[in-house]
Amino acid sequence: MADTHESPSGGAPPPDAGTPGPDGPGNGWRTEYWKKNLRLMVVLLVVWFAVSFGAGILFVEQLNQVVIAGFPLGFWFAQQGSIYTFIVLILVYALRMDRLDDEYGVSERNDDGSRA
Repeated sequence: MADTHESPSGGAPPPDAGTPGPDGPGNGWRTEYWKKNLRLMVVLLVVWFAVSFGAGILFVEQLNQVVIAGFPLGFWFAQQGSIYTFIVLILVYALRMDRLDDEYGVSERNDDGSRA
């Protein structure tokens, strides 16, 4: 392979592909991108913890006072609610990361806007 900065798949090089070292002058966007990614993950994990642990364990007695379709609400949160919340959080993460990738120019889209 010639000394070019093309990726092995033949696509365009990532931004600042020739910047040496992790703390090089052109890596500020990577640090900012990673911080935003970590912040999003922490927020979503806190929501998941609050729903699964809080609603399923800590507040189960209060939630069991409400009965839906013959099942106490605390039981529902412990069994199905945390799973549904996790699925919604996966969707939220995928959509937010898609926007973040577009914002930093690292999305996996072709020139016509379709997915690669």
